[in-house]
Formats: sequence, C-alpha cells, structure tokens
Amino acid sequence: MWTWTTDGEAKGTIVVVHGANEHHGRYDWVIKQLNESGFHCVSGDLPGQGTTTRRRGHIDTFDEYIFTIENWFLEGKKLGLPVYILGHSMGGLAVIRTLMERNLDVQAVVLSSPCLGLVHYPSKGKEALSRLLNKFAPGVRLATNLPEGSATRNEEIRVRDKEDKLIVKKVSVRWYRELTASIKHAFEHYKSFPNIPLLLLQAGDDLIVDKDAVKRWFNGIYLEEKWYKEFPSLYHEVLNEPERENVFEYVKRFLYLHSEANKGKR
Repeated sequence: MWTWTTDGEAKGTIVVVHGANEHHGRYDWVIKQLNESGFHCVSGDLPGQGTTTRRRGHIDTFDEYIFTIENWFLEGKKLGLPVYILGHSMGGLAVIRTLMERNLDVQAVVLSSPCLGLVHYPSKGKEALSRLLNKFAPGVRLATNLPEGSATRNEEIRVRDKEDKLIVKKVSVRWYRELTASIKHAFEHYKSFPNIPLLLLQAGDDLIVDKDAVKRWFNGIYLEEKWYKEFPSLYHEVLNEPERENVFEYVKRFLYLHSEANKGKR
C-alpha cells in the first residue's frame, strides 16, 4: 500500500483500485492527474497481482480483495479528508462487492468499465472442467488468452505492457470461479449497493467486459445520483486510451462537484 499526497490544500483522498492481471503502477498517470487536481491517493496491488509475489494469479476467495480495499479505505481515512473510490474492471467489481458488504463512509464512487460480465466466456466444456478443478485442484493456473492489444489502443501503453514483468499472464481456476460468482452476486444483490453518488465510465468498443451487462446492472440499481458515460470507439482501459485526458475531465468534474458538497467534512 502506498500514499501519494498533493501539494497545497487537498480536497479529499481517492482510493485507486486496479483491475485483473495488472498493478497500481499502471495508474501512475491517473494518480498524477488526481494529485494535480488536489486529491491525495491511496493504492496498492491486490492479492496475487503486481508486486505481491505470493500465489500470483490466485485467490482462495474474493473476500481477499474486499479486505484489501477496506484496508486501503481505512488508510485513506487517516488523512482526515472525505474519501472517494475509483475502481477499474475487476477492481470495479471488487469495489462494488466491498461497498455492498462493508459500511464504509465513502463520499462518491467512480467505476471504469467494471467487470460485470465478459465478452468471451470459456466453452461449455472448459466451464464444466473449471467447476471440477475448482473442487480438486483450485490452484491450477491457465493462460488468460486475452487478445494482444485488446485493453487499449494507446501504442505507448501497449509497448510498456510488453516489457512489464509484473503483469500476470496466468490465473487460477479458483480465481475464475470467484470472479464469476462475484459477478452473479453483484446482480442478485444489487439492492444492497449503498445510495452514494456514482459515475460509471464505459468503453464503447470494450473487447473484454460486456458493456450490455454493465448497462443492465447500472439500470437496475437505485441511487439518488448516478451518471453513465459511454465513450464510443474507446477500448476497455478508458483512462489509458489516447483520449484519456478527455475521459479524466469527467472524473475531475464529478469529484470537484462532490468535494464542494463535502467541504468541511472530516
């Protein structure tokens, strides 16, 4: 877990939660923008990801992510300012689950292409095999087989990712079963999502997450304030795309709106 503080008077603290098979270091640009916009940031690597060398690509239970995000939130609270959360993809799903199951004093949430469904699921045979292996050999790891370049059109990021040894290339059967179970949970218990302001950013040409599933979940939850913004032609990682400065403007305006509303809160 790491903390990045902004210069001058801070408006709040943002907990940044990365997605599957990546790490907090891929959010250096986002964290820099947030700091320059007047927000402290807290982030780290989720269990089995990035710099966490123990059982890479594996978890025993999705609760490991929930515990981790809760700890990051508590660390953010120590800075004495309103806390917000930004979660991408599987990290977005983990944020949803955390807020459903933990009573956290979060002021607002930003979700980026949250993993509420996959564009490509395994074949029926592989699906059945995964259920069997989950009982007898849950630690077996298989290649993710995501098409090269499917996350972003940003060539600079693509080149950097090829050289990034912290990116997980294989995930365990248990990890996959926990992911799909969590997606199901998010839909079946959507009423337990707390009534806090939400901004959901969705890639229009998402090759990884099923954007129609994301829309169904978004339309199903009842919040007094929720915003959905889809970016046509952008790939999954909207905050890594060539147009990311325009995407970040939505994030900044949303956070500024709520930081003004939360002035004086501690």
